[in-house]
Amino acid sequence: MRVRFSRGVITIVVVVVVLAVGVSVGLYHLLKRAPKLAVEPEAYCTAVTPDGTIGLDTEQARISATIAAVAARRRLPERAVVIAYATALQESKLSNLGYGDRDSVGVFQQRESQGWGRKKQLMDPVYATNKFFAALVKVKNYRKIPLADAAQAVQRSAGGYAYAPHEGDAKILAAAFTGRVPRAVHCWYPAAKKTPPPRPKTTEARKQLARALGSTAITSKKRGWLVAAWSVAHAEQYAISRVGYSGVTWSNDVELEGWQAGGEAGDRQVELS
Repeated sequence: MRVRFSRGVITIVVVVVVLAVGVSVGLYHLLKRAPKLAVEPEAYCTAVTPDGTIGLDTEQARISATIAAVAARRRLPERAVVIAYATALQESKLSNLGYGDRDSVGVFQQRESQGWGRKKQLMDPVYATNKFFAALVKVKNYRKIPLADAAQAVQRSAGGYAYAPHEGDAKILAAAFTGRVPRAVHCWYPAAKKTPPPRPKTTEARKQLARALGSTAITSKKRGWLVAAWSVAHAEQYAISRVGYSGVTWSNDVELEGWQAGGEAGDRQVELS
């Protein structure tokens, strides 16, 4: 026996199906967006180069940028930066530690009792990095010998072999923070819940950059990208929400990944706001 449905019943069924599909699609897109709406991620940074990507917290990014800036001021080759990063990764995970073995402190776990300086000085990443490089350049053939040997000659650690495994990550960081790879450093931090939002401390940021880098003049695109990377890494500290350089702009926007085309900044100045 064939069952026949009236035109009204068929219309009702079609409407119900269409509504069900619409609700399902709407729920899908809402759930897809929900994590972004409900859970704000913690501050983070990334260094992206053709050789790989490294995730950093904002302190690690600031220290990485400082090491690269000090090396540039001292006109050191990228190999010196790689050795410094590998050493810092092993000694402190690129963190400015106020403790360590015996009286070791800081990024490189230098010891006051071994003549590196006073504890307060060693807790200053600019000072500590300068002391590290001053010792490194005295190591014979440091550019050519194995990284672990160069680092150990400076640190005189009980486990000098431990520096070598960090060489790959150190090379990625060096390529990104020295400015050799453009647009390599990206960070995001949660904006302060204030009305109005805090004003960017651009003057203080440039002052602190000068402590590490010396002259902040942009004399090459590589140097420009070093300054841009330093600025992005320190954006949270100085309430900076935008950095512009060479026709692209970094913005503190969780929806954006990396640098975006646009902006008036040219090749001679890194703009902060």
